[in-house]
Amino acid sequence: MSDGLFHHALAVPVSANDHIQGADSAAVTLVMYGDYQCPYTATLHQIITRLQTRFGDNLRYVFRHFPLFTKHPLAQLAAETVEAASAQGKFWQMYAYLFQAQNDFDRASLSAACGLLGLDYVRLERDLSAHAHLDRIKADVAGAQQSGVASTPTLFINGIMYDASDDFETLSRYVGSLIPATAAKPQSFWNKLFQK
Repeated sequence: MSDGLFHHALAVPVSANDHIQGADSAAVTLVMYGDYQCPYTATLHQIITRLQTRFGDNLRYVFRHFPLFTKHPLAQLAAETVEAASAQGKFWQMYAYLFQAQNDFDRASLSAACGLLGLDYVRLERDLSAHAHLDRIKADVAGAQQSGVASTPTLFINGIMYDASDDFETLSRYVGSLIPATAAKPQSFWNKLFQK
């Protein structure tokens, strides 16, 4: 996020194949391309969690992989681990775990992580050894490159690359500016009743 321009469009639209939190009807869709071993991605993950709390149903969040394995040797393993956890229905749990345990993650720590998250370690290890989910990660990377992504984290907000400050207050103001006034405030029971 360095050139200060809002110019790159998201090349691959959000679909049911994505990892999504939030409703399709949300006023704002935030897509992050990230790397589980990138400290800046971990910081932005925390900020996005706060944005989700602030904006609730008005914000939909999508995470896509962009492991920078030349900078972070464990980035690809981490991405494959999350996808292996996803195959067991635990994508978001492993996603959160890896950002929390970013500095302590390696292949040897996976057994403990699986125990903590209720995952089948043997199945996860088998998936990792076979690189069973590598194609999914490569597809995310290809889409990122088509969209002009060069580093992590990179955000797209409503399909356009966000290239301004990614601190909480700046992002919050920007996201808030995209939410229609009628959607920003929950309607009272009486307002809903008389709209019918």
